[in-house]
Amino acid sequence: MTRYDRPTRRGIGRGLAAAGAALVLTTAGADAASVAAPARAIPHSGARTAPAASAAVPARDARTVSVNDTGYLKLLHASGEILTEAGSISGTLPGTAIVRLDIGAETVTATFTIKPATGGSISGTGRAKIGSDGRYTSFGGSLSVTRGTGRYAGAHGTGKLYGKIERVHDTLTVQTREGTLDY
Repeated sequence: MTRYDRPTRRGIGRGLAAAGAALVLTTAGADAASVAAPARAIPHSGARTAPAASAAVPARDARTVSVNDTGYLKLLHASGEILTEAGSISGTLPGTAIVRLDIGAETVTATFTIKPATGGSISGTGRAKIGSDGRYTSFGGSLSVTRGTGRYAGAHGTGKLYGKIERVHDTLTVQTREGTLDY
């Protein structure tokens, strides 16, 4: 802060008499760290010195994101009407996903894990009503995010779930619309 006991440019600042805390935030807001510097009085013409304040800073800021994503998945494993599919996702949270579908007579239930390109993971469940059946089985319903890891630790949210299973090649196109993700 000083060089040869004289304030440097960083030490001069609108009459501040003590060094404060430094805060480093990433542009994504996922990680934050606080570094407190010890108080050091800087003589200033007649100004009083104030003790340094140490403010508590949360580990990261909470985020809410509107989610609209589309996934193009391919079959990894099938056992009766239970399909496990994986592939890429584009949209708000681009990355990859793995989805386990249990296809009933009238409903589809799903468990999923999304791995965004930015790191961490998001997991949850979905339930949808089958709209049509045959070569293309379409469905629509809702999903819930129940947990997350890494930068998405504590994630929760809801959204609308739509999809289409192409039965000949066992491909799945799935969409999340009007979703809200809090993490």
